[in-house]
Amino acid sequence: MDAFRLLTRSANFKKASVPTADSAARLPSAGTATNPQLFRTAEADELESKHGKKRKRLAAAEDDSAITADLDFFHTTKRSAATAPPTGASTTKDDQTPTTEQRDDDSDEEDTMDEVECRTILNSHKIKVTDLRDLSEIQPTATEKEKEKESKKKKKKSKKDKAPELSKKEQKRARRMFPQPLVSFKELRTRYKISSRLASNVAEQGFTMPTEVQLSSLPLLLGGSAKNISEPDLLVVAPTGSGKTLSFLIPVINKIVRHHHSGADEHGILSVVVVPTKELASQIVNEGRKLVAGTGVKITLMKKGMRVVESEGATANEESDASGSEDEEEEEEGSKAKSQNNSPVTKSDILVTTPLQLVNSLSANQTKPVASMPLVRSLVFDEADVLLDPLFREQTLDIWRSCVHPDLRVSLWSATMGSNIEELTRSTIKERLENIGQTSSTLHPLVRLVVGLKDSAVPNIDHRLVYAATEQGKLLGLRQLLHPTAASATDVRLRPPFLIFTQTIPRAVALHSELKYDIPAEAGGSSRIAVLHSDLSDNQRSDIMRDFRKGEIWILVTTDALSRGLDIKGLNGIVNYDIPNSAAIYVHRAGRTGRAGREGGIAVTFYTKEDIPYVKSIANVIDASEKLRGTDGAKSIQKWLLESLPDLSKKDKQELKRHGVKARQLSKQIGGKEGKDKEQEEREARKARISTKSGFERRLENKKKGAIAASRSRKAAVSGDAVSDDGSWDGLED
Repeated sequence: MDAFRLLTRSANFKKASVPTADSAARLPSAGTATNPQLFRTAEADELESKHGKKRKRLAAAEDDSAITADLDFFHTTKRSAATAPPTGASTTKDDQTPTTEQRDDDSDEEDTMDEVECRTILNSHKIKVTDLRDLSEIQPTATEKEKEKESKKKKKKSKKDKAPELSKKEQKRARRMFPQPLVSFKELRTRYKISSRLASNVAEQGFTMPTEVQLSSLPLLLGGSAKNISEPDLLVVAPTGSGKTLSFLIPVINKIVRHHHSGADEHGILSVVVVPTKELASQIVNEGRKLVAGTGVKITLMKKGMRVVESEGATANEESDASGSEDEEEEEEGSKAKSQNNSPVTKSDILVTTPLQLVNSLSANQTKPVASMPLVRSLVFDEADVLLDPLFREQTLDIWRSCVHPDLRVSLWSATMGSNIEELTRSTIKERLENIGQTSSTLHPLVRLVVGLKDSAVPNIDHRLVYAATEQGKLLGLRQLLHPTAASATDVRLRPPFLIFTQTIPRAVALHSELKYDIPAEAGGSSRIAVLHSDLSDNQRSDIMRDFRKGEIWILVTTDALSRGLDIKGLNGIVNYDIPNSAAIYVHRAGRTGRAGREGGIAVTFYTKEDIPYVKSIANVIDASEKLRGTDGAKSIQKWLLESLPDLSKKDKQELKRHGVKARQLSKQIGGKEGKDKEQEEREARKARISTKSGFERRLENKKKGAIAASRSRKAAVSGDAVSDDGSWDGLED
């Protein structure tokens, strides 16, 4: 009997089937997705095609002739070859006047949908846009007008009727917004008048059909999507891999191009993008450089020692040099600060950074108050729920407060966003408006945009929850995934490349040492498996990520350092070797595959007996994802399993989020206790150890190591050297 079949009987897997060419073609690594949109209906397709036909002539003209950069970046019409002046001829005002045919095209381009059509398209794509301002700022209440009429008619009455309060449904209805959807990327140029060079760069990247988050957020950020409202502060919740990076880069770049062509004398950092990890920052810079080519906009990755503002540290350092220092450490710090102040201020328009690096630069490594960045007009927080988590919150808020320009617009993006993040955002914006002397946010409201179900996993991949009972069972199940041709109790066929997530760095290192010889030497051997975590240097992490993207590394064992934001094309799946610390972490881990609408990705999660109290939140996310996709037939999560799993208290959830499963933390805590407590923890640590070796084999290894150590100590004693019990040298004996 297959032992693994018993361990996975609750998952209700289908019978294993031999992979075919058709199934292999559905893998994310087989190619790009033809449709990047996750949600759409036939009614929405009909409306989008109806409005797309009105721009048929312009679309054909743009396809026939490449978009060239004009002197006027925001000139919306192009002269035809027949009306263009000959080479060398001067251009007059009459030459720039559009013809009747061009004016007709412009009228077609500016054709807008009515509110019913906008509502139909947004609802079909499961997009919900909400104005988070107070109801009094959104629209004048009808009750005030009625009060005036009643007061004129009934002047003798001393008591005035109170205004009836709106119900929750009426309040939600009043806050709903239905901006003009972006049917095609060609409308960026025709309707929203973005830079022609930027539009050309977008087209060269092969973007034709916008995803849901792009369809709804770009009209808001580019302006003109709602009456009496310019660019708002935006809070976006959209599935992983849905194109959020492009959604905030295009408006940021376009705003800077407009600023450059306005003739303003201000030069410096105009936009800041803050992300939690260095890998994500490097990825955004690489994508941004493709979009800014030829626009005159410069995007830079924040590095150690980089200066971003003109600081007052030079005079302070001169005074400290004149007065002298009493301590050698203070002298070293002063020399480092002086060398940093001597470096030139970065000449960049867009700065992509992690919170700590930017705060250290603004505060001279936290030796003085945070300096201000007066030119920043756009502040982007990618993976905002992590940036406003207690781990990064103070650094993130310091960056936010340092941006003092009155026209600053902030946008927050993530696949998971709690209500506490929304409240913190509202209070911070209100505090900032009060500091700069503004009391109303009528022209620049805070808008929330949600795509699909809030805090749900990407629906176009398969989710598998596998019970493995013990650590050895997980290792057995993982090895079966590494050999998809072997007989298995499941129909899981996970092919490289894929990611394996663990709870801690020591567990990632231990799992890598167990798996590095599982790939045959003729296929590359141990070079095909690598481990990446935060203890590695920046160069080591960059080299590993480069080899993984190139396909030289097939399997990457990592921690949550790679769980957010990274877009690795062709990633076939992920394995949660250790259960995630929260449902939000699961959403982000699973979102590394199935990017941009690609199907065929898979997310496998192993759990043991110790993990059972923490499984229900993950199972609920998987169940919601399958309902969102509308899968028919058997589900991976059965109803009886959801009902039988225990609920977790709020305190336990917070503890799990901070420290993970306790059983996997014991290996680092052993040593401070004595007696029975220490013995019990050692037994628990042995259970949580990642290894296929038996206790007997380990005892033999320990005896061998002890014999070697004793032999060395005897040799050292004969030679006259003293060796202490802990292996350190105590000097020569008397």
